[in-house]
Amino acid sequence: MSSTPIQSAPAERLDPDVLEARFAEVRARTERLAAPLSPEDQMVQSMDDVSPTKWHRAHTTWFFAEFVLGLDGTSDRPHDRPEYRFLYNSYYDAVGARHPRPNRGLVTRPSCGEVAMYRTAVDAEVRSLLASRSLSDEQLAILELGTHHEEQHQELLLVDIKHVLSMNPAIGPAYVERCGPSAGDPGRSGYVDVVGGVVEIGLESAGSNLAATFSYDNEGPAHEVRLYDFALADRVVTAGEWLAFIEDGGYERPELWKSDGWYRSQEEAWTAPLYWRPNPDSPGDWWVHTLTGLRDVDPHEPVCHISHYEADAYATWAGARLPTEFEWEHAARLHGLTPDTAGFLDEQDGACTFHPRSAGPPTGGLRQMFGDVWEWTSSAYQPYPGFHPAEGAIGEYNGKFMSGQQVLRGGGALTPPGHCRPTYRNFFHPHTRWHLGGLRLAQDESTR
Repeated sequence: MSSTPIQSAPAERLDPDVLEARFAEVRARTERLAAPLSPEDQMVQSMDDVSPTKWHRAHTTWFFAEFVLGLDGTSDRPHDRPEYRFLYNSYYDAVGARHPRPNRGLVTRPSCGEVAMYRTAVDAEVRSLLASRSLSDEQLAILELGTHHEEQHQELLLVDIKHVLSMNPAIGPAYVERCGPSAGDPGRSGYVDVVGGVVEIGLESAGSNLAATFSYDNEGPAHEVRLYDFALADRVVTAGEWLAFIEDGGYERPELWKSDGWYRSQEEAWTAPLYWRPNPDSPGDWWVHTLTGLRDVDPHEPVCHISHYEADAYATWAGARLPTEFEWEHAARLHGLTPDTAGFLDEQDGACTFHPRSAGPPTGGLRQMFGDVWEWTSSAYQPYPGFHPAEGAIGEYNGKFMSGQQVLRGGGALTPPGHCRPTYRNFFHPHTRWHLGGLRLAQDESTR
């Protein structure tokens, strides 16, 4: 996940007691998510896009050390070592030199134990400052920002370790040993008509101190967009529906694919979503690697770990298209849909399978708009009219990525609860598959 944090919130919302509780909760969740992993697990980087668990734990700590505590690598405190600024800076060029991302898995030292001590020491200093009420409004705002930033890395920690474990020979071991129930039949997918017109998209006060709730600056400014009437599928595409695409030669028919996607699929020999493996004992059947181990593909659960290229090819095959991000947001707002806790991460619930759930039976309305899988849209990740990056190093993490990427909406099964909202814009390169991407179909009203 790569949305961009920027500071701010109204002064009355930045209560140090509230922030201290949120800080403690978010920091504890990261450690709970890392707890099932051995030091060896936390060290591995299985591809350039993946970061080791140890790095996620350290980088999120560095964020608070750098931007809240102002540690500059020159004091005599053990957690203010200069190598931490170099190793655990991600993309903030204004801060200074940084270690190349593809080489994060080569850094054996500091050890996992030292990273744990780093987290403990920085947490103690942050809590002390909160207790002393000596943090400025700007520091409090950046502290709040840092908690949302860490929630993004909690999802990345899980999708990254899933890829790491999938690299183990034969079958990828489980992150946790849990058996979930079979997905319930979501019923035949239908379409919900959505009236267009000139609609408002985004938040006027996104990322500003006028915001009523936290948001990232890429969620605004609010602006008008002209939409024609359209229809949106009432749920996301299932694994069973994807099987029909495979069986109809979906990965072998270039007429279904955009050119870049076709050549990428051929180059990387895509024949199914990432983590699907043919069952050697039953031709035509598939296994899937999940965070709870290898199992049969359940036809009723959402398909996930597909690229934008695959999603677009499927939509073409189905006689439909992907919605724009503006259509998605307008439909969610028009129908009064907001995220609850269902379909999001709950690692403390013994029934949590760290995997998308079935949509459940039809309701006559839109289902699964939030949680389970991030939904690819046809929209390129671009700035909204009037967007200006924040000043300083923190502002780097957004605007400079607004090129060559596609927007996803809605959140997924590995997104922390409370992190997502109707205006939230996630983004990835169109060929990427290791994150939890799925799709929902759309149609033009004029062609139905």
